[in-house]
Amino acid sequence: MRAAVRVAVDHLPERLAVRLRPRRYRYNLADVPPPPPRFAEPTRVLIGATNYAAQGYLLARALDQLDGVAAVNVHQLPAGDRFHFPADIAVSGDIVRLSSHWRRRQFAAIASNYTHVMVESGRPLFGTLFDLDVQREIEALRERGVAVAHLAHGSDLRSPRIHQEFSRFSPFRDDDWDARGALQAGADRYAHLITATGGPVFVTTPDLLRDQPDAHWMPVMVDPERWVATEQPLVRARPVVLHAPTNPRIKGTHLIEPTLWRMHEAGLIDYRPVSGVPASDMPALVRSADIVIDQVRLGIYSVAAVEAMAAGRVVIADLHEDVVARIAAATGRKPPIVSCAADALEETLAWLRNDRAAAQKCTEDGPAYVRAVHDGTFSARVVADAFLSRSD
Repeated sequence: MRAAVRVAVDHLPERLAVRLRPRRYRYNLADVPPPPPRFAEPTRVLIGATNYAAQGYLLARALDQLDGVAAVNVHQLPAGDRFHFPADIAVSGDIVRLSSHWRRRQFAAIASNYTHVMVESGRPLFGTLFDLDVQREIEALRERGVAVAHLAHGSDLRSPRIHQEFSRFSPFRDDDWDARGALQAGADRYAHLITATGGPVFVTTPDLLRDQPDAHWMPVMVDPERWVATEQPLVRARPVVLHAPTNPRIKGTHLIEPTLWRMHEAGLIDYRPVSGVPASDMPALVRSADIVIDQVRLGIYSVAAVEAMAAGRVVIADLHEDVVARIAAATGRKPPIVSCAADALEETLAWLRNDRAAAQKCTEDGPAYVRAVHDGTFSARVVADAFLSRSD
């Protein structure tokens, strides 16, 4: 009898079922966001739905600055979201999974009201509406006249098989890392999706051009004003060294922390590890530092490095030569970052600590570089040229 009642309730309109079976649906109707709005501009862009490091949101703001363009981002929130990145439309995982009304309404609004969609990380936009099949989603949107492009952010597309050929410190050389196989399988699936569906591909880190040579580098974005610092760095006897990895293994935390703690205990630096901090708290933490260590394994620099450059801090990252060359070719600039391999960190920190004039010089070009490459203007132009201006 109970099973029959549950089935009957699930066939009721959602507004009734949610109230009668709250344990099953796990969300309130008031939390279901409205569908994305219809804009008056002729070019209307939707970006979704991972919003890693607020990149979907910041890209939407950058595209808004283009003539005749309006953009919105959708963020499907992961379980236990700790970072609380800003988003135009945020929707919980429970709603995505369980609300058939949300799924149908979301697709209808996007297919009817938007001219362009950028699918992030090869993830579904509409829950189970198309059985989690992103290729079917893309085909359905295109059948309704919507142009679709791909937007990759890093580990979603980065092939461990390819990356480990470029660095002896590549995390994908770690034999004890069980996730390598899953990451390779995920990257292979994403590459297959891109091949199967076609359309422009944008990548936010230039190393991904190894995986997709025909892709367009669209630099990661920050709001420079949030990171402006008035405090002069490197005036303390013990420089404050900040390291805030989102993924310690990928960033190489275990390779550098023995050095950092040893120098900390010797009174040479003030090492401050950071993890799980909401995005809103990071500007103050970065401004409180003198040196920010981004990563020593990937050969690139991340959003965290851009934020530290915007604050005029010394940034340390291990940069691969081909990455620097690609950036210089695209922008006419080289990133003002102290490139350092994991086994050279102690020597590099000692140099920065002892030669303050040279260390200060490392901070001078950061804010200008960020405004030229990472404030969204450059990225919006890349998307406009390679996607929004296309007639197909």
